[in-house]
Amino acid sequence: MDLGLRRLRIYREVAYRGGVTAAAEALHYSPSGVSQQLAALEKEVGATLFDRLGRGLRITDVGRVLLEHAEILLDAETTARAAVEHARGTLAGTLQVGVFATVAAGLVPHLVSDLSERATELRLSTREVDPEDAVTELHLGHLDLAFLIDYPDAGEPWPPGLAVHQIGLDSFRLAAPEGWLPRRSLALSSLADVPWVMSGPHTYYGRAVRAACRAAGFELHATHEVDEQATALAMVGAGLGVALVSELALGGAVTSGITVHPLTQPLRRHILLAHSLSATGRPSIQAFLDSARRAARACGLRAPRA
Repeated sequence: MDLGLRRLRIYREVAYRGGVTAAAEALHYSPSGVSQQLAALEKEVGATLFDRLGRGLRITDVGRVLLEHAEILLDAETTARAAVEHARGTLAGTLQVGVFATVAAGLVPHLVSDLSERATELRLSTREVDPEDAVTELHLGHLDLAFLIDYPDAGEPWPPGLAVHQIGLDSFRLAAPEGWLPRRSLALSSLADVPWVMSGPHTYYGRAVRAACRAAGFELHATHEVDEQATALAMVGAGLGVALVSELALGGAVTSGITVHPLTQPLRRHILLAHSLSATGRPSIQAFLDSARRAARACGLRAPRA
């Protein structure tokens, strides 16, 4: 039975995406090419791997067994690549890194500068990915590393198979239109009746802020729902409401027309870096982690608590 790693990689993509078209888009293949590989794999296995379900696919019992072993084989490939890189002893090649907007703007420039001085042959390619989507992208091998977020007071579990490293501690401040609020530290409980500019509950950030407000005694209802902190700041500057904005997003600069207030009980989040457990031995991964920690200090992020 000739399964082939490339064929198994395509198969795993279809299983996770739930359809040929989505898998083809993620892999940059044509849908017909993906379908041909699936058909060839089914011929090798001698069984149907997916049943059609409307516009999608549902994995069969045989398909589920194959997927379990495909994960083992593809994980072993990653481990082998890490071992070869370690034995080679040089920092070279390209790392594919998932970033979210705040990190891309505030931390990545420092990181690239630091890494380019210490590993001149190692190249970086970054792609903006929502932290929640980045976990899937890591698992499927589309990213070598990804920046993630964890809110200590509203933590959500990470799936198995990931190595997760704390890079820095980021705190939030309240951004309000100039003159709206007294110039002092404010308690969240005092902000129940002001209009908010805030990310929706479909995001980890939105859920964490709502959990903090709930703990302070009120339910947050956003007057203006936007996901990017830069957009929220612009709307605050226009006098449309208040927003919680991270120190990394502020970057020491405050938009005209905005007053930034500390909170009496600060909301904090951990900036994390994650990679596959099977990639732990790669020297390039370790070099990136070291540069990321130095970049975090350069950006003013606090070191993680020991």
